[in-house]
Amino acid sequence: MPKAPEFPPLPVPGFKAAGVACHIKKTGARDLVVIASDTPATVAGVFTTNVVQAAPVTVSRQVVAGGTCRAIVANAGNANCFGGPRSMDDARAMARLTARALGCPEDQVAVASTGVIGQYLPMDKVRNGIAQAVAALKPDGWEDAAQGIRTTDLVPKWHSAHGSVGGTAVTVTGITKGSGMIHPNMATMLGFLCTDAAVDRDALQAALARATERTFNRITVDGDTSTNDCVLALANGHAGNTPALQGSPEWEQFAALLEDVCGVLARAIAADGEGATKLVTVAVDGADSEADALAVARQIATSNLVKTALFAADPNWGRVLAAAGQAGVPFDPNRVVIRFDDACLFADGGWQGADAEKRVAEVMKRGAYTIAVSIGSGPARATVWTCDLSYDYVRINAEYRS
Repeated sequence: MPKAPEFPPLPVPGFKAAGVACHIKKTGARDLVVIASDTPATVAGVFTTNVVQAAPVTVSRQVVAGGTCRAIVANAGNANCFGGPRSMDDARAMARLTARALGCPEDQVAVASTGVIGQYLPMDKVRNGIAQAVAALKPDGWEDAAQGIRTTDLVPKWHSAHGSVGGTAVTVTGITKGSGMIHPNMATMLGFLCTDAAVDRDALQAALARATERTFNRITVDGDTSTNDCVLALANGHAGNTPALQGSPEWEQFAALLEDVCGVLARAIAADGEGATKLVTVAVDGADSEADALAVARQIATSNLVKTALFAADPNWGRVLAAAGQAGVPFDPNRVVIRFDDACLFADGGWQGADAEKRVAEVMKRGAYTIAVSIGSGPARATVWTCDLSYDYVRINAEYRS
């Protein structure tokens, strides 16, 4: 069972957030979010690679292309995707209503939606929700905002970190949602990251792209990707540091801080996979290149046969080895070593015996553990995070239209 974050999210100087219930969701839970900067912020974004893309993605791409953002408005419970011309009209209306309430340009408001595809947004409810959210904006509104973007998530997800950029103290706070349709190259997730650091526009985009590739693009729940995925990063410069330029020591400091926050959020998504009972790290080493190691790790992490064995706590090394062999990466199976945490199950071309299997079975009862697979003596390694595949995954997706 996933847990909500242990510590509350940290306020970020110059930013306010709010999450309210405008009753898009039938449950009455929070479903409309606004995040706003007191001053224009530099913006970066990464978006779904799905050919089918929702109207809010188009709007937010345009905001990112402009380089400046004052606010994000997001709703849960309705994807605003493929509702004909009205979908784009409604996405732009969300930006316009938010801009008017905040007194900022419409083209500086990013839009995000998540939920059921192919239904119209109830714009009367959305209009009221935006007004409520703007009125409720506060520096410590991040937890409400994290609640407001949930769909099938069992818990809200946020993380904050303090760091130093060129000797200046800065803060990064991020919130995200995601539970199903999770797979590399963006999943059905929304992520919003805000910092008071001053970061050059190209440098912010590069930092977000690198962090996303190493974190959000290395998780998988079910192998599906969605139409609405986006991660947005806003930097308003309130910390007062000299703007970090790409490749500089200051940029490396900021990029590492951003990646730390994204990594925690990504693992939280995998742990909260629909129906999941455990978080499993798949770590592959001994490859000739990182791309090869990543291909093998992803193949293992996305295998339904492996994932059902994880749910059953079944030490089925054959499924792991067979999945690795499907990745299109050449290796000698007789040199493969498979460990579950510190218990070795396969080495020297064969099963390591009943005692080893018993130790692995105990490891697999844990809520989190690592499957480490060595495929040779190469220098490269890669890590992917996944979860088990349970009966509840089928139940959830049979009962919830996405």
